[in-house]
Amino acid sequence: MITFSALDSATVRDLQNGGPDAFGQVPERAVSTGSGIPCRHCLEPIAAGEPFLIFSHRPFPEPQPYAEQGPIFLHAKPCRRHQCDGTIPAILESPNYIVRAYSKNHRIIYGTGQVVPTEEIPARAVELLCDSAVDYVHVRSAANNCYQCRVDRSSIG
Repeated sequence: MITFSALDSATVRDLQNGGPDAFGQVPERAVSTGSGIPCRHCLEPIAAGEPFLIFSHRPFPEPQPYAEQGPIFLHAKPCRRHQCDGTIPAILESPNYIVRAYSKNHRIIYGTGQVVPTEEIPARAVELLCDSAVDYVHVRSAANNCYQCRVDRSSIG
């Protein structure tokens, strides 16, 4: 079993309250057009007319050569953190995504990155997480490489 993990609530609340992003800047504010604006906390699309934040995020504990950083979005107002029920999160609306594995020291594991049809993400993540060298998996945009969410083991039988 796998868990699709959203950004933690403490980090999100700090950003929603004007805290700095990975570049030390205050998140930008915009209003959703209702298309392609995925919140990385509730893992739901941000509806048309709703305010949202745009900020730089580095989903790794510290800067290092493999610590990719880039723009992502959040609801501007507090939302509930995604509770994984084993299904693909609603933000994964595109036909395919990059699925890539990382080691315990947060380095890309070469040869694991692959563009995967959305409905095959869980199976690919399980396949990767069955390898003891893999600590976690990222799901990223196939078009722009933007971070979507992390996939962790919950219990693989």
